[in-house]
This record gives sequence, structure tokens and C-alpha cells, in this order.
Amino acid sequence: MATAQLSTQILRPIPAACVSFRQVTTTGLPSTSPSPSTTIFKTRKEAITTNQKLKWARRLSLVDQSSPTKPTVDVEGLVSFLYDDLPHLFDDQGIDRTAYDEQVTFRDPITKHDTISGYLFNISLLKTGPYEITTRWTMGMKFMLLPWKPELAFTGTSVMGINPKNGKFCSHLDFWDSIENNDYFSLEGLWDVFRQLRIYKTPDLETPRYQILKRTANYEVRKYTPFIVVETDGDKLSGSTGFNTVAGYIFGKNSTMEKIPMTTPVFTQALDPELSEVSIQIVLPLEKDISSLPNPSQETVNLRKVEEGIAAALKFSGKPTEEVVREKEKALRSSLIRDGLKPKKGCLLARYNDPGRTWSFTMRNEVLIWLEEFTLE
Repeated sequence: MATAQLSTQILRPIPAACVSFRQVTTTGLPSTSPSPSTTIFKTRKEAITTNQKLKWARRLSLVDQSSPTKPTVDVEGLVSFLYDDLPHLFDDQGIDRTAYDEQVTFRDPITKHDTISGYLFNISLLKTGPYEITTRWTMGMKFMLLPWKPELAFTGTSVMGINPKNGKFCSHLDFWDSIENNDYFSLEGLWDVFRQLRIYKTPDLETPRYQILKRTANYEVRKYTPFIVVETDGDKLSGSTGFNTVAGYIFGKNSTMEKIPMTTPVFTQALDPELSEVSIQIVLPLEKDISSLPNPSQETVNLRKVEEGIAAALKFSGKPTEEVVREKEKALRSSLIRDGLKPKKGCLLARYNDPGRTWSFTMRNEVLIWLEEFTLE
């Protein structure tokens, strides 16, 4: 993906940095030796070192491992450098090319380069060499070539190889969380890109803020910041009973007759395992504080602050009938349990579109399940 065609930003999901240091032995097997001041995060899949990754470690090593060399590289300094430098991957400033070997090796599932010029032309993120820095990253971008400008998201781990002879980065390999085959050229990786290009017609309204911590083939794990909802009882997850009541609150049916801007999505939430006890919710603008909001005029309407939390989200299009929503909830819950996560009871259906004004195949819907806990290991 040429950088000239994408508007991209690099996010840091975990402030402490997911960093580990490795030294490849003469047999090609990495031994982990983390810095005491560094927080290490490992997913279940990453906890198992694969033969595929070892193959890359052996193939990309640029230093003769038969003659061990004591490192004189300031690895901690290079970690600090990466934090300052990587956010400039796609902006006008760009990364500092003097920190890289002229023959730097780059690989991800669908691109590869073997020179600094090629690397700078088509960057994504990091692997291998006798000394390595492993990082976890999140990348979001808009694909500007399509009229609807779809948003693409990738998360994964990368390893930056360091040449101890000159202290420069000599290689960089990406592993995406969303695919199994991370070798080049991965048709699975190409399909992962294409399936994110589909059209969703989402209204240009404020939404709750979240950060994608991990994107797998089946769902995203998001960290939501606190937000406020106005809610009342509903009838079923796919239903609209109660919507006019909560919409009335933002249209002025409150103690001060204040009109509040509309946001998206509309939530329906079930808190019981049978998904039968349902409330319908409208999210209020993020600038609002619950202590200064007007009181609802109707006793059946409540204001509630949703605290910061982590949720798994499964996105889908089409008309969200009750049968479809329950199927999506079941599929998402099964995926989470399979991956060793702990989903809470119940779920939310998020609807981002007016069904009367949006074609079914362009609708954006999501099923969300809050998680008991989540760590990136």
C-alpha cells in the first residue's frame, strides 16, 4: 500500500510499551530477556514461538552468528527512539533514515523491500537480526482512493532487528493479529485488506470514543472512554420500543427544555444470559457532564454514566433482525471463549444508521460484549 494513497495515523494502545528484547543463539532459537522497567504483554498465540518466525530469524540475520559478538548497542535508547520516530511514519516529517542500514530488510504479509529507499516508500512496522526489539502496535488508516473512504485497522507485533556492528536497524517484520499466515506473500493478508474496503454508510455524527487494542479475524477489542446514555426499557435487542421516549429527551422533553445534538449509535442492551431484559439507549455528546444535564421529564427515562471499559465488537451489515443479532452474539461469545477471554453476561446491539433511509447492505451494525478483563501480553 503506497503511502501516497493513504491517510494514516499510528496509535499507541498501551502507554507503557509492549517491548521485549531477544538475542538469537547459534541454533537460531530466541531467548527472552526483558528489561526490568519494561511491561511485557503476550497474547495466547504469541506465547508460542512458531517455526515460521524462527525461519525469518534465521533467514534475515545479517551478522555471522558463528562468531559471537558482544553487543555495544544502546537498546533502551533505540526503544525510546522508536517511540519518538514511528509516529512520523506517514506524516510530512517522516522517519529518520540515518537510523537504518542502507540494506534494511522489510517484510509484512503482502509487501517486502530490501533497501532503505524501498522501505521508506512502503512502511508498516518491524523483525529480526541477532538483536531485536519487539513491539505491539495499532495502525488506523483511511483508504482515500474509494469514494466512501473506508477505514482500515491493523494490529499486531513487529520485530526490529539491530545490527550490533553499527547500532542501526537492519530488518523489520510485521505479524498481523487478524491472519494466521504472516509469511510473504499471504493471500490471507491480501483478503484481510480487501474485506475492510466494503462500504458502510455511517452518518457523520459524534460517537463514543474508543481505541482498538487488538483486531482479530472475527472481532475487535476496544477500550472505551466513559460516556453518558439516556435510556428506557425496550422490548428486544432488534426492537425500537422506547426510542421515541429517549429521543424526546434530547429533543427538549427535559426539565430545562434543552435540545441536545443527536449522536450515533443507538444501543439496545441486554444484561441477562437469555438477552430478554432490554434497555434502549441514546449516547449523549462527550462534552456533557452528568451533573449538569437536565432531568428527564418522564419517570421511565434515566441518565447513566457508562464507565471506562473494554469490549469486543463484531461488525456486520444488513438488517439486524432478532435472529441475526442472536446469531452474531453467539458467534462472538464463542470466539472470545475460544481465545481465552472472559465475556460478561448479555450484549449490546449498536445501530449506526436510520433503517428507513439507508440501504440494507450499507448499514453498519455491531454486537458488543463487555469483557471481564483483557491484557496484551
